[in-house]
Amino acid sequence: MSASMVAAVTPDDVRAAQSRIARTVRRTPLLRAELDTGRGPVPVVFKLEFTQIGGCFKPRGSVNAVIRARDEGRLPEAGVLVASGGNAAIGAAWAARLAGTGCTVVVPESAPAVKVAALRALGATVHLIGSRYQDAADAAAGMALESGALALHAYDRPDIVAGAGTIGLELVDDVDGPLTTVVCVGGGGLLGGMSATLRPGDRLVGAEPVGASCLHRAIAAGGPVDVDLDSVAADSLGATQVGEICWASIAGRAVDSVVVPDAAIISARTMLWERFRIVVEHGTATAVAAVTTGVVAADDDSTLCVVLCGANTGFTGL
Repeated sequence: MSASMVAAVTPDDVRAAQSRIARTVRRTPLLRAELDTGRGPVPVVFKLEFTQIGGCFKPRGSVNAVIRARDEGRLPEAGVLVASGGNAAIGAAWAARLAGTGCTVVVPESAPAVKVAALRALGATVHLIGSRYQDAADAAAGMALESGALALHAYDRPDIVAGAGTIGLELVDDVDGPLTTVVCVGGGGLLGGMSATLRPGDRLVGAEPVGASCLHRAIAAGGPVDVDLDSVAADSLGATQVGEICWASIAGRAVDSVVVPDAAIISARTMLWERFRIVVEHGTATAVAAVTTGVVAADDDSTLCVVLCGANTGFTGL
């Protein structure tokens, strides 16, 4: 992997984010379990990040960005504005609420109703524009210029990425290492942030659907490229290009990429409900599918961890 001209998120960035958000976001719990890969049970540690405020990991980055802007006198009267497939908007709405400011979000018309309802319940002004995340992002950019609001980003802003990386610091504290940690990848904010927390011997694996694999395609091409989306998980892993900050941050670090088919994602999501009574989004189940299909395994001296990062979904299909 070649690095971009964008600066990588550093361990110091993530530690600063942890100090900034520690009193606001939850330190999420763990669940130790076993998964069947067809070749016998595999021990795994689930990081239950879906128990975070907002039902997903996104508030970590949004709170970090908004609180920092407030403390530095950069939070405008117009509040914050973000484009998102849903979860990043929920994170921004929570951050704005905690900072005592307003929030405007732009989501695609395809955004799940449960996420739109959550945004409105948090007091956000919601605009449904376009059929893809990029359509919403283009509209949001113009709205931010017009209103003067603080423009956040779903995954490609340093404070957002650093905040997401705080999950890695919690895993390092709570689980004996070295660690092999699997996370799903949309635009790569979570992957990029957690890559800054890797220690010698640790490994990070980004899992994507075959039909929404912007990281995998970037690695093959030697840099971020546009991809078409065709996956059951595209509502949450809907970036058409991996973020520049993620790409810069994972360069030279122990990060791998795998892809899994939609059928395996659906099966993994159903399995989580049937065995553990855990309901997650298809995007989150992508990381689990990477283990159940056997494409990711830990070395004998490594602990296998899976970040269950979002559960803003309904019971449909389970």
